[in-house]
Amino acid sequence: MTGAAGPSARARCEQVLDEVERAVVGKRQALELVLIGLLADGHVLLEDFPGLAKTLIARSFATVLRLEFARVQFTPDLLPSDVTGWSTFDRRLGDFTFRPGPVFANLLLGDEINRSPPKTQAALLEAMQERQVTVDGARHPLPRPFLVVATQNPIEYEGTYPLPEAQLDRFLLRLRVGYPGAEDEWRMVARRLERAGDDPELRPVAERSELLALQRAVEAVHVAESVGRYVVELVAATRASPRVQVGASPRGTLALVKAARARALLAGRGYVVPDDVKALAVPALAHRVLLHPELWVRRVRAEDVITELLGQVPAPAAEEAQAPQGAGGPAERGG
Repeated sequence: MTGAAGPSARARCEQVLDEVERAVVGKRQALELVLIGLLADGHVLLEDFPGLAKTLIARSFATVLRLEFARVQFTPDLLPSDVTGWSTFDRRLGDFTFRPGPVFANLLLGDEINRSPPKTQAALLEAMQERQVTVDGARHPLPRPFLVVATQNPIEYEGTYPLPEAQLDRFLLRLRVGYPGAEDEWRMVARRLERAGDDPELRPVAERSELLALQRAVEAVHVAESVGRYVVELVAATRASPRVQVGASPRGTLALVKAARARALLAGRGYVVPDDVKALAVPALAHRVLLHPELWVRRVRAEDVITELLGQVPAPAAEEAQAPQGAGGPAERGG
Protein backbone atom coordinates (compact mmCIF):
# COMPACT_ATOMS: atom_id res chain seq x y z
CA MET A 1 0.00 0.00 0.00
CA THR A 2 1.66 3.21 -1.13
CA GLY A 3 -0.87 5.69 0.19
CA ALA A 4 -2.43 4.76 3.50
CA ALA A 5 -5.16 7.38 3.48
CA GLY A 6 -8.74 8.14 2.52
CA PRO A 7 -10.73 5.43 0.74
CA SER A 8 -7.65 3.21 0.44
CA ALA A 9 -7.19 3.35 4.22
CA ARG A 10 -10.83 2.45 4.77
CA ALA A 11 -10.60 -0.51 2.38
CA ARG A 12 -7.44 -1.75 4.09
CA CYS A 13 -9.01 -1.46 7.53
CA GLU A 14 -12.09 -3.34 6.32
CA GLN A 15 -9.83 -6.15 5.11
CA VAL A 16 -8.18 -6.33 8.51
CA LEU A 17 -11.51 -6.37 10.35
CA ASP A 18 -13.00 -8.99 8.02
CA GLU A 19 -10.06 -11.32 8.60
CA VAL A 20 -10.08 -10.87 12.39
CA GLU A 21 -13.85 -11.46 12.39
CA ARG A 22 -13.20 -14.94 11.01
CA ALA A 23 -11.87 -15.76 14.49
CA VAL A 24 -13.98 -13.41 16.63
CA VAL A 25 -17.54 -13.83 15.45
CA GLY A 26 -20.24 -11.19 15.81
CA LYS A 27 -18.19 -8.53 17.62
CA ARG A 28 -17.59 -6.05 14.83
CA GLN A 29 -18.14 -2.98 17.00
CA ALA A 30 -15.64 -4.13 19.63
CA LEU A 31 -13.12 -5.04 16.92
CA GLU A 32 -13.50 -1.59 15.36
CA LEU A 33 -12.77 0.02 18.72
CA VAL A 34 -9.62 -2.06 19.16
CA LEU A 35 -8.49 -1.16 15.64
CA ILE A 36 -9.19 2.51 16.36
CA GLY A 37 -6.89 2.21 19.36
CA LEU A 38 -4.16 0.67 17.21
CA LEU A 39 -4.57 3.31 14.49
CA ALA A 40 -4.33 6.06 17.11
CA ASP A 41 -1.11 4.50 18.46
CA GLY A 42 -2.82 3.98 21.81
CA HIS A 43 -3.21 1.19 24.33
CA VAL A 44 -6.47 -0.65 24.87
CA LEU A 45 -7.91 -2.18 28.05
CA LEU A 46 -10.40 -5.03 27.56
CA GLU A 47 -12.45 -5.50 30.72
CA ASP A 48 -14.93 -8.34 30.68
CA PHE A 49 -15.78 -11.81 31.97
CA PRO A 50 -13.62 -14.85 31.22
CA GLY A 51 -14.07 -16.69 27.93
CA LEU A 52 -15.19 -13.71 25.83
CA ALA A 53 -12.27 -13.83 23.36
CA LYS A 54 -10.22 -10.99 24.87
CA THR A 55 -6.94 -12.86 24.37
CA LEU A 56 -8.05 -14.11 20.96
CA ILE A 57 -8.74 -10.53 19.82
CA ALA A 58 -5.20 -9.39 20.63
CA ARG A 59 -3.55 -12.42 19.06
CA SER A 60 -5.72 -12.16 15.94
CA PHE A 61 -4.83 -8.51 15.30
CA ALA A 62 -1.15 -9.34 15.72
CA THR A 63 -1.42 -12.14 13.16
CA VAL A 64 -3.45 -10.19 10.62
CA LEU A 65 -1.20 -7.11 10.87
CA ARG A 66 1.97 -9.25 10.95
CA LEU A 67 3.10 -7.74 14.24
CA GLU A 68 5.58 -9.32 16.62
CA PHE A 69 3.39 -10.62 19.43
CA ALA A 70 4.17 -11.33 23.07
CA ARG A 71 1.93 -12.39 25.93
CA VAL A 72 2.50 -11.88 29.64
CA GLN A 73 0.28 -13.65 32.13
CA PHE A 74 0.21 -11.29 35.10
CA THR A 75 0.38 -13.19 38.38
CA PRO A 76 1.06 -12.16 42.00
CA ASP A 77 4.66 -13.43 41.80
CA LEU A 78 5.51 -11.69 38.51
CA LEU A 79 8.59 -9.46 38.83
CA PRO A 80 9.19 -6.19 36.92
CA SER A 81 12.20 -7.77 35.19
CA ASP A 82 9.91 -10.54 33.91
CA VAL A 83 8.23 -7.84 31.83
CA THR A 84 11.01 -5.41 30.91
CA GLY A 85 14.09 -7.66 30.80
CA TRP A 86 17.25 -7.92 32.88
CA SER A 87 21.03 -7.58 32.75
CA THR A 88 23.29 -10.62 33.02
CA PHE A 89 27.06 -10.85 33.29
CA ASP A 90 28.64 -12.20 30.10
CA ARG A 91 31.89 -13.93 31.04
CA ARG A 92 33.04 -13.97 27.43
CA LEU A 93 32.68 -10.19 27.08
CA GLY A 94 33.54 -9.44 30.68
CA ASP A 95 30.58 -7.08 30.94
CA PHE A 96 26.86 -7.01 31.58
CA THR A 97 24.51 -7.55 28.64
CA PHE A 98 20.82 -6.74 28.46
CA ARG A 99 18.33 -9.50 27.79
CA PRO A 100 15.06 -7.98 26.50
CA GLY A 101 11.82 -9.06 28.13
CA PRO A 102 8.49 -9.71 26.39
CA VAL A 103 7.75 -5.99 26.37
CA PHE A 104 10.03 -5.73 23.33
CA ALA A 105 7.28 -6.60 20.87
CA ASN A 106 4.95 -4.71 18.55
CA LEU A 107 1.82 -5.89 20.33
CA LEU A 108 2.00 -6.95 23.96
CA LEU A 109 -0.92 -8.75 25.56
CA GLY A 110 -1.01 -8.13 29.31
CA ASP A 111 -3.39 -10.84 30.47
CA GLU A 112 -5.25 -10.12 33.75
CA ILE A 113 -3.06 -7.13 34.45
CA ASN A 114 -4.71 -6.46 37.81
CA ARG A 115 -3.37 -9.72 39.29
CA SER A 116 0.19 -8.41 39.68
CA PRO A 117 1.34 -6.05 42.46
CA PRO A 118 1.78 -2.31 41.81
CA LYS A 119 5.57 -2.59 41.42
CA THR A 120 5.17 -4.86 38.40
CA GLN A 121 2.31 -2.77 37.01
CA ALA A 122 4.54 0.31 37.30
CA ALA A 123 7.23 -1.43 35.24
CA LEU A 124 4.79 -1.42 32.35
CA LEU A 125 3.91 2.24 32.95
CA GLU A 126 7.15 3.68 31.56
CA ALA A 127 6.97 1.37 28.56
CA MET A 128 3.40 2.45 27.77
CA GLN A 129 4.03 6.16 28.15
CA GLU A 130 7.66 6.62 27.08
CA ARG A 131 7.97 3.70 24.63
CA GLN A 132 11.18 2.71 26.41
CA VAL A 133 12.39 0.82 29.46
CA THR A 134 15.21 1.68 31.84
CA VAL A 135 17.27 -1.15 33.30
CA ASP A 136 20.35 -0.50 35.45
CA GLY A 137 20.33 3.15 34.36
CA ALA A 138 20.41 2.33 30.65
CA ARG A 139 17.49 3.25 28.40
CA HIS A 140 16.28 0.81 25.79
CA PRO A 141 13.82 2.06 23.15
CA LEU A 142 10.94 -0.21 22.23
CA PRO A 143 10.13 -1.18 18.62
CA ARG A 144 7.53 0.79 16.70
CA PRO A 145 4.71 0.36 16.79
CA PHE A 146 4.48 -0.62 20.44
CA LEU A 147 0.92 -1.29 21.54
CA VAL A 148 -0.44 -2.83 24.72
CA VAL A 149 -3.72 -4.70 24.83
CA ALA A 150 -4.41 -5.51 28.46
CA THR A 151 -7.25 -7.54 29.95
CA GLN A 152 -8.78 -7.66 33.36
CA ASN A 153 -11.61 -9.61 34.90
CA PRO A 154 -14.36 -7.47 36.51
CA ILE A 155 -15.15 -10.28 38.96
CA GLU A 156 -13.01 -12.13 41.52
CA TYR A 157 -11.39 -9.03 42.99
CA GLU A 158 -10.00 -10.97 45.95
CA GLY A 159 -6.22 -11.13 45.71
CA THR A 160 -6.04 -8.55 42.89
CA TYR A 161 -4.46 -5.11 42.71
CA PRO A 162 -6.83 -2.60 41.05
CA LEU A 163 -5.04 -0.39 38.56
CA PRO A 164 -4.39 3.10 39.97
CA GLU A 165 -5.85 6.07 38.14
CA ALA A 166 -2.40 7.04 36.81
CA GLN A 167 -2.12 3.68 35.06
CA LEU A 168 -5.71 3.63 33.80
CA ASP A 169 -5.08 7.04 32.27
CA ARG A 170 -2.40 5.51 30.05
CA PHE A 171 -4.99 3.46 28.19
CA LEU A 172 -6.49 5.29 25.25
CA LEU A 173 -9.68 3.21 25.34
CA ARG A 174 -11.38 0.85 27.75
CA LEU A 175 -14.11 -1.38 26.40
CA ARG A 176 -16.12 -4.48 27.05
CA VAL A 177 -16.64 -7.27 24.53
CA GLY A 178 -19.93 -8.67 25.85
CA TYR A 179 -21.63 -11.99 25.25
CA PRO A 180 -22.47 -12.93 21.66
CA GLY A 181 -26.03 -13.23 20.44
CA ALA A 182 -27.51 -16.69 19.93
CA GLU A 183 -27.06 -16.63 16.15
CA ASP A 184 -23.46 -15.41 16.42
CA GLU A 185 -22.68 -18.06 19.02
CA TRP A 186 -24.04 -20.77 16.75
CA ARG A 187 -21.91 -19.43 13.87
CA MET A 188 -18.91 -19.72 16.17
CA VAL A 189 -19.79 -23.34 16.97
CA ALA A 190 -20.42 -24.14 13.30
CA ARG A 191 -17.03 -22.75 12.27
CA ARG A 192 -15.32 -24.74 15.04
CA LEU A 193 -16.96 -27.95 13.78
CA GLU A 194 -16.04 -27.16 10.20
CA ARG A 195 -12.33 -26.53 10.79
CA ALA A 196 -11.92 -29.56 13.13
CA GLY A 197 -9.50 -27.67 15.37
CA ASP A 198 -9.52 -25.17 18.20
CA ASP A 199 -7.38 -22.45 16.68
CA PRO A 200 -8.69 -20.57 13.61
CA GLU A 201 -6.07 -20.05 10.92
CA LEU A 202 -5.82 -16.39 9.99
CA ARG A 203 -3.73 -14.93 7.21
CA PRO A 204 -1.79 -11.66 7.36
CA VAL A 205 -3.44 -9.02 5.18
CA ALA A 206 -1.21 -6.06 6.09
CA GLU A 207 2.33 -5.33 7.19
CA ARG A 208 3.77 -3.53 10.18
CA SER A 209 4.90 -0.71 7.87
CA GLU A 210 1.32 -0.28 6.68
CA LEU A 211 0.07 0.15 10.23
CA LEU A 212 2.73 2.80 10.80
CA ALA A 213 1.59 4.55 7.59
CA LEU A 214 -2.02 4.47 8.78
CA GLN A 215 -0.96 5.94 12.12
CA ARG A 216 0.74 8.80 10.26
CA ALA A 217 -2.40 9.28 8.17
CA VAL A 218 -4.43 9.75 11.36
CA GLU A 219 -2.31 12.82 12.12
CA ALA A 220 -3.50 14.36 8.84
CA VAL A 221 -7.21 14.10 9.69
CA HIS A 222 -8.73 17.56 10.06
CA VAL A 223 -10.33 18.67 13.33
CA ALA A 224 -12.43 21.81 13.02
CA GLU A 225 -12.27 24.31 15.87
CA SER A 226 -15.97 23.78 16.62
CA VAL A 227 -15.42 20.03 17.04
CA GLY A 228 -12.28 20.57 19.12
CA ARG A 229 -14.13 22.95 21.41
CA TYR A 230 -16.96 20.42 21.68
CA VAL A 231 -14.46 17.89 23.02
CA VAL A 232 -13.08 20.46 25.48
CA GLU A 233 -16.58 21.31 26.74
CA LEU A 234 -17.47 17.64 27.10
CA VAL A 235 -14.37 16.89 29.16
CA ALA A 236 -14.92 20.04 31.23
CA ALA A 237 -18.44 18.81 31.97
CA THR A 238 -16.97 15.73 33.65
CA ARG A 239 -15.11 18.01 36.06
CA ALA A 240 -18.18 20.14 36.79
CA SER A 241 -20.61 17.27 37.28
CA PRO A 242 -21.85 16.96 40.90
CA ARG A 243 -21.75 13.18 40.48
CA VAL A 244 -18.03 13.13 39.68
CA GLN A 245 -15.34 13.37 42.33
CA VAL A 246 -12.42 13.64 39.87
CA GLY A 247 -13.04 14.58 36.24
CA ALA A 248 -11.08 13.63 33.14
CA SER A 249 -7.65 15.19 32.74
CA PRO A 250 -6.33 17.10 29.69
CA ARG A 251 -4.80 13.77 28.64
CA GLY A 252 -8.39 12.57 28.29
CA THR A 253 -9.15 15.50 26.00
CA LEU A 254 -6.22 14.65 23.76
CA ALA A 255 -7.11 10.95 23.84
CA LEU A 256 -10.67 11.61 22.70
CA VAL A 257 -9.46 13.83 19.85
CA LYS A 258 -6.90 11.23 18.75
CA ALA A 259 -9.43 8.40 18.85
CA ALA A 260 -12.00 10.48 16.95
CA ARG A 261 -9.45 11.16 14.20
CA ALA A 262 -8.75 7.42 13.92
CA ARG A 263 -12.48 6.71 13.65
CA ALA A 264 -12.78 9.27 10.87
CA LEU A 265 -9.95 7.58 8.98
CA LEU A 266 -11.64 4.22 9.47
CA ALA A 267 -14.78 5.71 7.91
CA GLY A 268 -12.80 7.06 4.93
CA ARG A 269 -13.19 10.69 5.96
CA GLY A 270 -10.50 13.34 6.14
CA TYR A 271 -12.22 15.23 8.95
CA VAL A 272 -13.78 14.50 12.33
CA VAL A 273 -17.54 14.91 12.80
CA PRO A 274 -19.38 15.23 16.13
CA ASP A 275 -20.64 11.65 15.80
CA ASP A 276 -17.02 10.44 15.98
CA VAL A 277 -16.68 12.17 19.32
CA LYS A 278 -20.01 10.84 20.61
CA ALA A 279 -19.19 7.27 19.59
CA LEU A 280 -15.89 7.30 21.48
CA ALA A 281 -16.68 9.46 24.52
CA VAL A 282 -17.54 6.51 26.76
CA PRO A 283 -14.59 4.22 25.93
CA ALA A 284 -12.17 7.19 25.96
CA LEU A 285 -13.39 9.01 29.10
CA ALA A 286 -15.28 6.66 31.45
CA HIS A 287 -12.13 5.10 32.92
CA ARG A 288 -10.66 8.57 33.52
CA VAL A 289 -13.36 9.82 35.91
CA LEU A 290 -13.88 8.91 39.55
CA LEU A 291 -17.43 8.98 40.89
CA HIS A 292 -18.44 9.84 44.44
CA PRO A 293 -18.40 6.69 46.58
CA GLU A 294 -22.12 6.81 47.38
CA LEU A 295 -22.89 6.28 43.69
CA TRP A 296 -21.13 2.91 43.75
CA VAL A 297 -23.76 1.66 46.20
CA ARG A 298 -26.49 2.81 43.82
CA ARG A 299 -24.64 1.03 40.99
CA VAL A 300 -24.23 4.17 38.94
CA ARG A 301 -21.35 3.64 36.52
CA ALA A 302 -19.00 6.19 35.01
CA GLU A 303 -20.29 5.09 31.60
CA ASP A 304 -23.79 6.20 32.62
CA VAL A 305 -22.53 9.64 33.66
CA ILE A 306 -20.64 10.17 30.38
CA THR A 307 -23.74 9.14 28.43
CA GLU A 308 -25.82 11.67 30.37
CA LEU A 309 -23.29 14.42 29.68
CA LEU A 310 -23.44 13.64 25.96
CA GLY A 311 -27.11 14.55 26.12
CA GLN A 312 -26.40 17.80 27.96
CA VAL A 313 -23.44 19.28 26.09
CA PRO A 314 -24.59 20.74 22.74
CA ALA A 315 -22.76 19.41 19.71
CA PRO A 316 -21.86 21.56 16.68
CA ALA A 317 -23.55 21.02 13.34
CA ALA A 318 -21.98 18.37 11.14
CA GLU A 319 -21.50 20.95 8.36
CA GLU A 320 -19.09 22.91 10.58
CA ALA A 321 -16.77 19.92 10.86
CA GLN A 322 -15.77 19.62 7.21
CA ALA A 323 -12.26 20.59 6.20
CA PRO A 324 -11.88 23.99 4.50
CA GLN A 325 -11.71 23.99 0.73
CA GLY A 326 -8.19 23.20 -0.42
CA ALA A 327 -7.04 22.04 3.03
CA GLY A 328 -8.63 18.60 2.97
CA GLY A 329 -7.69 15.66 5.10
CA PRO A 330 -6.30 12.43 3.73
CA ALA A 331 -9.60 11.44 2.16
CA GLU A 332 -9.62 14.57 0.00
CA ARG A 333 -5.95 14.31 -0.93
CA GLY A 334 -6.11 10.60 -1.72
CA GLY A 335 -2.92 10.02 0.27
